[in-house]
Parts: sequence; structure tokens; C-alpha cells
Amino acid sequence: MYLTKEKKAEIFEKHGKSATNTGSTEGQIALFTFRINHLTEHLKNNRKDFNTERSLVKLVGKRRSLLDYLMKKDIERYREIIKELGLRK
Repeated sequence: MYLTKEKKAEIFEKHGKSATNTGSTEGQIALFTFRINHLTEHLKNNRKDFNTERSLVKLVGKRRSLLDYLMKKDIERYREIIKELGLRK
């Protein structure tokens, strides 16, 4: 499996407040970004996998919603997470 318990804890430790705080907005955004990148690579090899494509679109929407929430709540944290994850060109 591509997302092990250790990898998930590492993502939350780096971007969230701690490894056990899985509800932090930044941690969720980082986790969604990791999953989106994985699914994007999968779809490059499997173009006709429409179920994965649908999952990818849903994940992008969830991440967008969290980013919108964070932008309204605290613009500095929003800019920081965008910069860390490299979401904008």
C-alpha cells in the first residue's frame, strides 16, 4: 500500500501540529495533496481507470474546500501551506 501508517504520521507531524492531531486543516490538506499526487501518477499509466479519475476529482474538491476555509480563517497559514506544498505556480 502506498500510504502506510508511518507515512501518514510523518505527513501530520510535518504539516499538522503533531503526529496524532489528524484533524488539523494543514495536515488534511497535506494528506490530500499526497494522495492526489499518487492518483495522478496512477492515471498517467492507466488512462481508462474512470473510478480512480472520479476519486481524484472528489479529492481535489475536498482539498479546494479546505483551502477556501483556511483562506477565510487565517490568510497567513493559507499562504504558508501553499508555499510548503507548492500548489501554485
